[in-house]
Amino acid sequence: MAGRLDGKVAVITGGCSGIGLATVRRFAEEGAKVVIGDLDEVNGPRVADEVGGRFVRVDVVSKDDVDALFRTAKETYGSVDIAFNNAGISPPEDDSILDTDLDAWRKVQEVNLTSVYLCCKAALPYMLEQRSGSIINTASFVAVMGAATSQISYSASKGGVLSMSRELGVQFAREGVRVNALCPGPVNTPLLQELFAKDEERAARRLVHVPMGRFGEPEEMANAVLFLASDESSFITASTFLVDGGISGAYVTPL
Repeated sequence: MAGRLDGKVAVITGGCSGIGLATVRRFAEEGAKVVIGDLDEVNGPRVADEVGGRFVRVDVVSKDDVDALFRTAKETYGSVDIAFNNAGISPPEDDSILDTDLDAWRKVQEVNLTSVYLCCKAALPYMLEQRSGSIINTASFVAVMGAATSQISYSASKGGVLSMSRELGVQFAREGVRVNALCPGPVNTPLLQELFAKDEERAARRLVHVPMGRFGEPEEMANAVLFLASDESSFITASTFLVDGGISGAYVTPL
C-alpha cells in the first residue's frame, strides 16, 4: 500500500526532539523525503540517517539559515511540498508579565513567532510556483485561552502564530497552498519533563485541567500533523487544529 506522503518533500524545524522528532519519523513511515532543520548537530545527522533524509543546521531566527534550509530541500529533492514550522522554546524566565523582562520577552518572540514568519516566507515561493503545498505551524492551546500557569511571551507568540496562519491560509487558498495551525495541549515532551523536574506543582496545575486526565504524546501530535500534511485534509485551511485532550472545550474538569 502506498504511503500517504509518497513523493512528498517535507521540511521540519525542531525535528530532533519532541513533536518534531515524532513527526520526522511518522512522515518517513508514510513515504516522505524529510529535511530536518535544527541546531542539534549531534542528534540531527543521526535522525536524518535513521529516516533516510537530510539534516541542515539551522538557527531559525536567521533569515539566511532559513532560506538555505528550504533551498536545500528544493535542490536535493526537487520540491517543497510540506513545511512543518515547529521549532520553539519555553524558558523559565518567561513567566508573569510582572516578572518577565524585555530580553526574555524578545527571545521567545524571535524563536516562536519570527521564525515561523521566516519559514513561511521561505517556503511559500516554492509552493506557489508548484501551485500546491501544505504549511503547518505549531501554535498552542494557549493561543485560544488563558494559561493556568502564566508564560506571557510564549502565550503571545503562539497567538501570533495562530493569527498569521489564518491570514496566510485565507490569502493563498486559491493558489493551491494550505496553511493551518496545530494547537497542541500539554504534551509529554522534554520541555514538559523539564518543567516537572523544576516545578512539580506548576506542572501538576496543567494536568488537572485536561479532561482526559493525561498529557498528550508526541506521536499523537505527529498523527495530527500527518493528516494536515496529507491530501486527506485537502479542504482544510486557515484552521485552528486543536489536539488538546479537550482542555479548550472544558468549563470545569473532574478531579
